[in-house]
Amino acid sequence: MSVSAFVFYALAVLVLTGAVLSVTSRQIFRSAIFLLFSLMGVAGLYFWIGQEFLAAVQIIVYVGGIVVLIIFSIFLTQQAGTTLPCCGRRRMLFSGLATAAGAGFVLCQLLRFMPAGQAGSGMNDDMAAIGSQMLNTGASGYALPFEVISILLLAAMVGCIVIALKPTTEAP
Repeated sequence: MSVSAFVFYALAVLVLTGAVLSVTSRQIFRSAIFLLFSLMGVAGLYFWIGQEFLAAVQIIVYVGGIVVLIIFSIFLTQQAGTTLPCCGRRRMLFSGLATAAGAGFVLCQLLRFMPAGQAGSGMNDDMAAIGSQMLNTGASGYALPFEVISILLLAAMVGCIVIALKPTTEAP
């Protein structure tokens, strides 16, 4: 086995193990930490395929922003050490069906839009092209979705603060 294959398999194991443990852990803080490991593994995969910009964005936005927001939300709601209740068989059955349907959908899209022998041909490595497309306000730009996501994250932070501020009940 070559070093490149070993690195890929190690990162794949990190991503999949972190994802499975994030979903199956019964302690919410541990789930957030396992999500952190999974997202770092995805960033490692981006580095491995030579997409340093995507890896940096993955680390800055998802690891540095989203996971930290989730951890702050957990601490603000004072639920860090709480063990989550076990879900029933019916919920597990529907979760399995939803997972199988999602995996089938992704597989169908991959087979439809990625013909054999053309994997990765749509990647654009030019930073100037990526920057102009990110800041373009036209129909093909990403400025509006970027601003909508920032408003959504702001609303989530305000919601976390409102939930964390419990009214104090004082005895007369």
